[in-house]
Amino acid sequence: MVRSTQQDAIYMARAISLAKRGLYTTDPNPRVGCVLVKDNVVIGEGWHVKAGQGHAEVEALKTVADARGATAYVTLEPCSHHGKTPPCCDALIKAGVSRVVAAMQDPNPLVAGQGLEMLKAAGIEVCCGVLEQDARALNRGFIKRMTENRPFVRSKLAMSLDGRTAMASGESKWITSAEARADVHKLRAQSSAILTGINTVLADDPALNARMDDEVVQPVRVVLDSQLKMSVTAQMTNLSGRSLILTCSQDEQRWQQLQQAGFEVYGLPGHQGRLDLQAVLNFLAGQQVNEVLVEAGAILNGALLAENLVDEWIVYMAPCVLGDQGRGLFTVPGMRQMSDKKSFHLRDVRHVGPDLKLTLTSQ
Repeated sequence: MVRSTQQDAIYMARAISLAKRGLYTTDPNPRVGCVLVKDNVVIGEGWHVKAGQGHAEVEALKTVADARGATAYVTLEPCSHHGKTPPCCDALIKAGVSRVVAAMQDPNPLVAGQGLEMLKAAGIEVCCGVLEQDARALNRGFIKRMTENRPFVRSKLAMSLDGRTAMASGESKWITSAEARADVHKLRAQSSAILTGINTVLADDPALNARMDDEVVQPVRVVLDSQLKMSVTAQMTNLSGRSLILTCSQDEQRWQQLQQAGFEVYGLPGHQGRLDLQAVLNFLAGQQVNEVLVEAGAILNGALLAENLVDEWIVYMAPCVLGDQGRGLFTVPGMRQMSDKKSFHLRDVRHVGPDLKLTLTSQ
């Protein structure tokens, strides 16, 4: 493929910034931006706003009267198949663009390089790999679902300076600041689903929705409830959107009661009365879930940690102390010596109000 230039990187950076405008709305589709350039002048721009609506390339082409001879900068390889919308490759070929620069190949097996080959067959110059890491970071969940049949998993935790998530009584409102809680709603908004355990629901009766002024496609609420202890009067039954209960219980009466209350109930494999977490993630991928935000207690977070199923940990640390009787972040039985410890890579640290926001990945 043709090599890229410094100008290509500049225009691709603009396309990536456009793609970010769909951060809260494109699910389950990837976030994609497109910039049309002719004679070193931007003549059109577009981004994918919502599933079922025009893809970025089509939206950009709508903004120009004549795209013949233009270069199209796209953050993801143009699609070559019919889905809810026609192939973007056909639109680019018909528009007469002379060059297409893609940040990365589409991991979707229905595309996977076929779009680029279709463009080249039509006589269009093709370049791929410009700012690829930035483009991949924007769609980590979509990529993971397409390549590994599981979503990108991010766990959000809040703790005191001494590593406690709650008082011994369970009281936890509020450890962190209003600014940190507002930041969490951004994490919720960009997630396809919010995952929690039944103990957290019974203790807190959470809404598990994104409360923001921006337009948001609300995440699916997912509760792991092995024994179907969920209350039929839980707060989430009164909220719009989907609420899923995943269980390994065979209690048909409880299934019916919860379904009548508005929950979707699904049976998944279990072991010794607990759900198989890998099966949970595979199931969510089948539900077209790209990104999962875990908001749970020490037991579920400990189980996810033990099985190395979390891709990114977000920890908000407040400058306060809750004491040695407070509850910890993880329940991980069997750790008795230093060789058993779980280590992390610290990827980012920043202030959010008076708190610190730590971004980590497991080693």
